[in-house]
Amino acid sequence: MALSQRLDLRQSQSLVMTPQLQQAIKLLQLSNIELTEFVDREIEQNPLLEREGGDGGDTGDSGAGNGLDANGAGPDTGDGLDRGADPDGPDPWSGDTHELTGSDRLATGSQAPLDTDYENVWTHASAAENGADAAGALSSWGNRGGSTGFDDEGPDLEQTLSSLPSLREHLASQINVDLADPVDRMIGLTLIDALDDAGYLTADVAALAGQLGCPTARVEAGLAAAQRLDPPGIFARSLAECLALQLRERNRLDPAMQALLDHLDLLAQRNVAALIRLCGVDAEDISDMVAEIKTLDPKPALAFDHTPTHTIAPDVLMRAQPQGGWVIELNPETLPRVLINQRYYTTLSGALRSKSDRDYLSERLTAASWLVRSLHQRANTILKVATEIVRQQDAFFLHGVRYLKPLILRDIAEAIGMHESTVSRVTTNKFMSTPRGLFELKYFFTSAIPGADGRAAHSAEAVRFRIKALVDQERADAILSDDQIVEILRRDGIDIARRTVAKYREALRIPSSVQRRRDKAMRL
Repeated sequence: MALSQRLDLRQSQSLVMTPQLQQAIKLLQLSNIELTEFVDREIEQNPLLEREGGDGGDTGDSGAGNGLDANGAGPDTGDGLDRGADPDGPDPWSGDTHELTGSDRLATGSQAPLDTDYENVWTHASAAENGADAAGALSSWGNRGGSTGFDDEGPDLEQTLSSLPSLREHLASQINVDLADPVDRMIGLTLIDALDDAGYLTADVAALAGQLGCPTARVEAGLAAAQRLDPPGIFARSLAECLALQLRERNRLDPAMQALLDHLDLLAQRNVAALIRLCGVDAEDISDMVAEIKTLDPKPALAFDHTPTHTIAPDVLMRAQPQGGWVIELNPETLPRVLINQRYYTTLSGALRSKSDRDYLSERLTAASWLVRSLHQRANTILKVATEIVRQQDAFFLHGVRYLKPLILRDIAEAIGMHESTVSRVTTNKFMSTPRGLFELKYFFTSAIPGADGRAAHSAEAVRFRIKALVDQERADAILSDDQIVEILRRDGIDIARRTVAKYREALRIPSSVQRRRDKAMRL
């Protein structure tokens, strides 16, 4: 077969991911914190974008045609640019909330709007003054009228927290006071660097001695001095040594307690008979010794972990109605309110003479419009998905985890007319505040376990809850084995295998029936 070159003309269709479409898809999967950071970067780069609620937010003198309306649709300025969104479905910005009524569980409610004063454009009378010098205004857009200004923002909450001493600072201050010899101080500081996050010494003493160039006995003496520092149990090389140091601090390290610490593996197995024999005490003394060990801290360094706890802000709020049903709305605290300063754009566009400046301004307006549209569509999609999830899992919100239905992404996607990948992005890192607690939207998607004798399928999460409830209710003289749990579940209409019960039990960190029998029989 001869090879030759030829020129063909073909016509085909393909999906092209434009930058605007890529941006809209990216915004769907961002959490509220990541979205806020993204919007802050866009505001910093785009002179036409503003945040709602600034010092110059007076819109009383702005005309009706100066910007976008509440639905995202703006006036025709003759430049062919689309100012706002054309979303499919109810407008999440306009104050409409989704209600699930007692009859059909879905209706548009007349609740209080999310933000009745919301506008997509923020203008200010002083913006006209800033347009006198177009080139100067374009280069120093941060000083225009209506700007919130980055310098006006207060410090972050983390920056206002008081500084607490770290573990290294706490130990180093004690070493500088207790140890007068410079060599001993150097050994102590080297030992501090060898601590792990829990406060255990991870390095070998002989290796440290070789690193410092001093005798091993000198490092051992320095380690013994360091182990007397606060907090008790620091610089231990094992769990038994950590507990022994704390007991020595309390003057409670007697031979019987030392024997118990030497056989912690038997304590983990709840082998009380062997411990009684090795420690030379009776069962009552063993019980008291174990109770005292439980008061010790196995990881003394964690007390100096001063990382602030970040609370989760829900993206969706859900509340019950007095007459029955649910109201689902977006959390206004997590919605970034981005506005386009149309007055500023009009002022600059009339003053600019350079084509490059006009092109730049037009490009910034297009990017700003797309950002507003993408944020609008993101909010609308989240509200749609959350409403359908509540509709599908209505029994869970009414009666609890046992009534959680098996649900997959396809079920929600088909119900709201979207693709599965869109639903997956929407439910990632999104949380909903419900009367039963705060849940990630992914929580409501669980696999199905078939029902026995042709009954309806059950959610895997509901089955795990059922297993935990059975174990919590069992008596010390009637411990349930995995086979017995399988029989009980099958009587309740759940067709489940023994290995699945064992897998769920291990995932819930529930010990085996033998271990539970020892725990409850010995009451340790």
